[in-house]
Amino acid sequence: MIAAMSKPRPPYLQRHVTRHGTVFWYVRIGRGDRVRIRGKYGLPEFMAAYHAAVAGSPNALAGAQKASKGTLAWLADRYRETSAWASLSAATRRQRENILKHVLAASGDVSAGDIARKDIVAGVDRRRDRPAAARHFLETIRGLFQWALDAELVTVDPTQGIKAPRKSRDGHHTWTDDEIAAYEARWPLGTRERLAFDLLLYTGLRRGDVVTLGKQHVRNGVAMLRTEKTGEPVAIPILPPLAASIAAGPCGDLAFIAGDRGKPRVKESFGTWFGEACKAAGVPGRAHGLRKAGATRAANAGATEHELMALYGWSEPRTAAIYTRKANRQRLAAQASAKITAAQNANVYALTSESDALTDTQGVENKGIKNAKQ
Repeated sequence: MIAAMSKPRPPYLQRHVTRHGTVFWYVRIGRGDRVRIRGKYGLPEFMAAYHAAVAGSPNALAGAQKASKGTLAWLADRYRETSAWASLSAATRRQRENILKHVLAASGDVSAGDIARKDIVAGVDRRRDRPAAARHFLETIRGLFQWALDAELVTVDPTQGIKAPRKSRDGHHTWTDDEIAAYEARWPLGTRERLAFDLLLYTGLRRGDVVTLGKQHVRNGVAMLRTEKTGEPVAIPILPPLAASIAAGPCGDLAFIAGDRGKPRVKESFGTWFGEACKAAGVPGRAHGLRKAGATRAANAGATEHELMALYGWSEPRTAAIYTRKANRQRLAAQASAKITAAQNANVYALTSESDALTDTQGVENKGIKNAKQ
């Protein structure tokens, strides 16, 4: 059923049919130049070229000068033509295109064989204040050189042995109930800011998915789509608060979340715009933190790992387990606290072990009591 649904056309992608019936696709942002996208619409190679064009990759521009053989830019071009690149999710390819754009702008004409381990370490160190950016940089360059090594286009993988910065244990800030209430008070129903907030909170979708969600995805009160990051299908009931928010609008034609001109937003600009709305409401949270808040609420209400996986599109239970473990710990702590109180009322000596809780005199007295019972 999901596969049969019509998909909204991605932002900035335009279709042109010649008088001979030939179809051309191209990307045009604002009044900028048109970038021709070759291939069949919807295929991985086509979408990779589309994301490269939107990201502004020099290699996606029409008439771009070909890179010299053996250079880093040439190697990146060959990498984009492979199944290894096409097998990455659209979101990952787009992210890596953005990284490669900056790397190639600085070092694209350098021989790929001259890239040394110290160069990669330096790139990671330049991003040390942004651990996530450093990690994504390393993953991008590692993917490129591991493929090139297997293809025998280089003799050494300069990323080998370099460790990625550790992920933050807490990650994105999870919204609190007070922060949610503050945002709702600042942005009432009928504003774009409130609509975006409710879509994020009540669907649990990531930015890349929530900006594409529209009325065409909803059937009988359930939104159905495949997630951009994992490709997992999700079926999300449209809860009453979200239904009321959608009815209040304002909504776009192809997507519920739209800009001032009614056109869908791309996830990067949406993230920036939503961040400004959060600042205006005086809250520190951002878009992904609402996804975490929703998962936390569901887990605290008793949702299982598999239920969370179905709702949030996670392909592995380990992510869902983060939320269920926290919820279970809270419930167990509450149960243990009640037992401590019950034990205290029943027997004062049941509080702790003799060596930890009792004085020497009390310990002797307690021991005497035990011996008398024996």
